[in-house]
Order: sequence, then structure tokens, then C-alpha cells
Amino acid sequence: MTIRTRLTLVYGGLLLAGGLLLIGITYALVSQRLGDKLYAFKSEQGAPPPDLAVGGEAGPGTLNRISGEIRSDALNVLLTQGGVALAAVVLLGLAFSWLIAGRLLQPLHQVTETARRIAGAPDRGLHERIALTGPYDEVKELADTFDQMIARLDKSFDVQRRFIANASHELRTPLTLNRTLLEVTTDDPAASPELRQLGRTLLAVNDRHERLIDGLLLLARSERAIGDASYVDLADIVTHVTAQQPGEDVKLTVVADEAPTTGNAVLLERLVHNLVENGVRYNVPAGGWVRAESGTRPDGVFVTVSNTGPVVPRYEIPNLFEPFRRLGPERAAGSGAGLGLSIVRAVAGAHGGKVFADPRDGGGLTVTVILPTAASSEYPT
Repeated sequence: MTIRTRLTLVYGGLLLAGGLLLIGITYALVSQRLGDKLYAFKSEQGAPPPDLAVGGEAGPGTLNRISGEIRSDALNVLLTQGGVALAAVVLLGLAFSWLIAGRLLQPLHQVTETARRIAGAPDRGLHERIALTGPYDEVKELADTFDQMIARLDKSFDVQRRFIANASHELRTPLTLNRTLLEVTTDDPAASPELRQLGRTLLAVNDRHERLIDGLLLLARSERAIGDASYVDLADIVTHVTAQQPGEDVKLTVVADEAPTTGNAVLLERLVHNLVENGVRYNVPAGGWVRAESGTRPDGVFVTVSNTGPVVPRYEIPNLFEPFRRLGPERAAGSGAGLGLSIVRAVAGAHGGKVFADPRDGGGLTVTVILPTAASSEYPT
């Protein structure tokens, strides 16, 4: 039961208990009072009036019988009328208790709605505050404490994003310098074959570090709220991204149906690119395929990328969306930075969407991203 229902029942129960106690006390007092009055009456009269006599004369026990009936009738009327009145009062009390409990719990509904909006849009909703007005009571203290907690979380997330972005920018400079020096060394005609091989190895390592830094920067950027959102057709992005993928190792199939949404076109392109690139990279050595689709569904527009590949246990699916997490030794030895699906999830969340993956029978994954459909007024004419 809800708190409102429990409060109503508690108030009603207390009212009923108090009413029963009041009727019981009244019953005892009235019963005692009537007994005293009838005893005094019998003492004063000494004998019943003529109309109460039997055959014109007082019958034995007649006065006691009549006084007992009078006392019993009075007490029955008290219990009956008191019970009816108590029932009416309890019903009215329950109704007023329901209204009063709802009124008192109204601020809690405001707290709940704000918390639900923040939970539905993590990071992006942390700027919201309850800002409850009214007297400073327990509920106001709870709302203010909640606002302080959200403010600290918002500040913490901002500091984290700024740190990632600043660190990524600062690390780009030495990596770019290293790449330039290694390229000059490997292109030097006087360099020995061993030195050239070492330079190419270091260039590959440097390139992987650059991709890692770019991924961190994009991850920090994609977790922020989308500022200037514009109309985007995911079908165009799917067609553009798949056209740039090499098709020597896997068979690439594209089904690009119209999927209108709103958001940042650059981030959405990176989302689709990561999905397709992962589908191509983590595939079987030969005879594999990747299928990219876009379209609409009742709950929004979607992009789905399916592929062949190694068998993925279902319990490992959540780990694939965590940064720097890969599955198995094959993926650990890959050239990726382990940020592909993390960026996909961050970009989808920033656009108010969601992403989920399902393992395919025989190996591979089917990853689906669902985004809100663009309003008809936002369609280009």
C-alpha cells in the first residue's frame, strides 16, 4: 500500500478506536446514572403507581421489571444511535484523512518526479533542482538536501568531463610530435632495416594511443547535453558510413530506410561508424558478414548492426559497453581502444535514446540503437 493509503487507514483506525472508547465510557456512565436514578425513584415511591399495579394492586417485582426495561431501552438507544454516529464520523474522517494525507505528501511527489527525470537522463538532468517552496519542515529539509546532493554530483561530473577533455588535448601534442619524429626516422634513407622496423612498430603504438586519446575526448564530449540539435536522417548516415568501409574481408549489406531524428550529426555519424567498425573488426577470419539497417518503429527510429563473429555469452553483454572492456583474448589483442560501444552508449544517451545488444546463435552480435523520432514540423521541406 502507498503511504497515503497507510496514513488514511491509521487515521481512520485511531478515530474508530477513539470513538469506541468514547461510546464505552459514555455507556458505563449512563448505565450507572440510570441505575442510581431508578433506585432513588423506587425508594421515594415505595410502591408502584396504580396504573402499574396488577389487578389494582402492586405485583411482586413489577417495579424492578419496569425499571430494568427502561434502563435497557435507554442503553440500547445509546449504543444504536452512537454506533450510527460513529460510523458516519469514521467515514468522514477517512475521507478527510485521504485528502489531508494527499496534501501533505504532495511535496514528496515533486521530489519523486524530479528524481525520475534525472534518473531518465543521467548526467544531462543533473542541472535540475526541486527548489521546493513553503515552510521549513521535514519535507522541505529533504528536498533541500536532495538539491545539495544533485548539485555536488553535477559539479563532480563537470570536473570529470573537463579533466578528460583537458587531458586528451594535452596528450595530443606529444603524441603528434612523436609521430612526426618517427615518420622522419623511418623515411630516412640512411636508416637501417632494424631501425625502420622499430619505427614502424612505434608508429603503430603511437597511432593506437592517438585513437585512444581521440576516443576519450569524444566520450567526454558525447556525455554532455546536445545543444543545437538539427534534423538528421539516420539512413543517410548509414549509407555514408558503410560506403567508406572496406569490403575485402566481410560482406557488407545495407538496408537504409528513412529514420528521421534530431541531434548532432557528427556524433551520430560516429555512433554508426563505431557500430559498423566493430562489426567488421570483430568478425570471423573468412566468410563473415555485416548487416546495417535503419528505419522506424513504434517507439522511435533505429539503427541495427548485426555481424558474424565469436560466440558472446549473454552475461558478458553489459561489460562490452564499459570503457576499456573487451571480450576474450581475441578482442584483447585487437587494435581497438575498448571505447567503441562506450561511445555508442554515451551518444545514444545524450540524444535521449538507448542501446542494447543481443548475441546471435552461432556467434556475433546484434546491436540496436533507438532514438526519438523527429517531429513532423522538423522535417525539411
